[in-house]
Amino acid sequence: MATHASHPDIIKRLKRLEGHLRGVIEMLENQRSCADIAQQMQAIESAMTKAKKTLIHDHIDHCLEKVGGSSSRAHRASIDEFKGITKYL
Repeated sequence: MATHASHPDIIKRLKRLEGHLRGVIEMLENQRSCADIAQQMQAIESAMTKAKKTLIHDHIDHCLEKVGGSSSRAHRASIDEFKGITKYL
């Protein structure tokens, strides 16, 4: 299976997230303020959501379009609509 163009970027993001997560664990162990911890957890959650959406959009663009063959206007519109609805994930 070939690596998708977005995978190196997603790997970098996940490695940064891994470091942030370790930082939050340390914050908890050091009894930092709940507000500071919650803020960092929100940042982690947002970054993970962005990485997930990037992966899903890449899959839609490169895997689903292969199944559909050449894109007719209606097919392209359906793919674009599907990508748009993924914002609700």
